[in-house]
Amino acid sequence: MAQTVPPGRGSPAPAQVEERVDSTAPDRSPAAPARRPQGAHAPAGHGHAASVVASDAELLATALPFVEAGLRAGDLVVLVCPSDITALLCGALGEQADLVESEPRMSLLGSRAPDALTMCGRYLERASTSATGRLRVVAGIDFGPDPSDWREGQRFESVYNRLMGDARATAICLYDSRRLPPQVVASAAATHPVLVRGAQWSSNPDFQDPGSYVPALPLPREPMEADRPVFVIEDAPSLPVMRRQIGAVLAAWVPDRDQREDLHLAVAEIAANAFRHGTRPVGARVWADGDRIVCTVTDAGTSYGDQFSGFLPAHGLDLSQGGMGLWLARKLWDHVDVLPAPHGLSVRLSTRLR
Repeated sequence: MAQTVPPGRGSPAPAQVEERVDSTAPDRSPAAPARRPQGAHAPAGHGHAASVVASDAELLATALPFVEAGLRAGDLVVLVCPSDITALLCGALGEQADLVESEPRMSLLGSRAPDALTMCGRYLERASTSATGRLRVVAGIDFGPDPSDWREGQRFESVYNRLMGDARATAICLYDSRRLPPQVVASAAATHPVLVRGAQWSSNPDFQDPGSYVPALPLPREPMEADRPVFVIEDAPSLPVMRRQIGAVLAAWVPDRDQREDLHLAVAEIAANAFRHGTRPVGARVWADGDRIVCTVTDAGTSYGDQFSGFLPAHGLDLSQGGMGLWLARKLWDHVDVLPAPHGLSVRLSTRLR
């Protein structure tokens, strides 16, 4: 039986059991990079690197030699930075600034994870026609204002190593301790196999394999989950019924029509995964407060095991084959967490409302 609470009538409720849902995208990714031995040499200009900086001088000492070397070699060089860092670098480059490009949509600065990876692919294709066939990127890290954003950013940086690790690309991610919380700065070592300080590149002994790092990320309950849901259905009789009822809830709580349709499309695909690949009963809950909305879709299955599903389309560019649930969710909601447990699975979606 479904229960719906109209907007404005949510109230505190007892803590609820962590919920769980299903997805069955195959593992399409290349083998995870091995942890590098301590003290091993990392060649300059190779791989996915991080640099922790604390001043403009340190930032420039790291980024400028990297960019200038790429321009001399004939790489396609792209800045993926907040506007102030882009301005700082371009000012220091002088006339050479005209030779670099700026594209924040290659990171979580301007996109959600699937779209950022798609944009990376487009620039890799363009780079293939450059003198070296290589893409060289300077990325200024800024994951956003709250811990849920930080978790998405940490997940993205780790998954990049698995999904893009063999690409002909070199990236330095700049972690500016003046603008980032300590937790985000600390995560750089776990998610980058190479560290850079000035012009010195070195292998990172603290790098963690994405296959162990991503599932170990903490998945705390959204604060809103401590309140009474505005909608609950414990055992949906069918997918069309669940889809219709969730659509009605979104219509009541999401004022922007385009966002409402996007959110509904993604939830409907997650629910379809649960019905097609999971185990009954299938249920859903929605929390909303006018600024944010959280939705969980739950089934009793325990088959989820691919921590990298949903970052790329399950079947490449052929969307007709299905398997798009988590990919659409990651494209259309701010945060997506898959919560496995002994008695089921849940996909938790949350986003800010426009």
